[in-house]
Amino acid sequence: MEETVFHEDKTFSNINYAETKLRDREFVHCTFLNCNFHKSDLSDNSFEDCVFQNCNFSMTILNGAGMRDVTFIECKVLGVDFTKCNKYMFSFSFTNSFLDYSIFYGRKLKNTKFVGCTLKEVDFSETDLSGSLFDNCDLTDARFLNTNLEKADFRTARNFTIFPEANKMKKAKFSVLNLSGLLSHYQLEISTE
Repeated sequence: MEETVFHEDKTFSNINYAETKLRDREFVHCTFLNCNFHKSDLSDNSFEDCVFQNCNFSMTILNGAGMRDVTFIECKVLGVDFTKCNKYMFSFSFTNSFLDYSIFYGRKLKNTKFVGCTLKEVDFSETDLSGSLFDNCDLTDARFLNTNLEKADFRTARNFTIFPEANKMKKAKFSVLNLSGLLSHYQLEISTE
């Protein structure tokens, strides 16, 4: 077994990690700028207090990877299965990022901030999203089933369909302008007039 390579307070810029395997690495307070992780294998690595900015993280493999207080800004995070991450090191924020087709099934994402993101067809089933913020996010065909949405903020979210009877929703926040996302399955005609 290889010895773990430790990186702290480093910036990695314009590196192409696409379709490569990175093993036995620990990153603390590191920043990744304009890096390509497309289809890379980051299994069993650890990222703590790291920032990924303008990176391609699509289809990245994260088996056993620890990600605590990781921030994604203006990134492509398409089709990533976050259920494979280390569940004890699992906290994020996402800003102006594309997370379409990603999977968070059964994970704890309390108080997570999604700001200006597209979350098309993301699987949030069985996920704890209590207290989370979906600010100006597109949730087209995102799945919410047995999801904890208590105190979650959807006031500026759009294109979501949530079945209140199939999720925990106490004190969740919605705008009068997006209530149709809670009622669409009843086939009501809702007017703003």
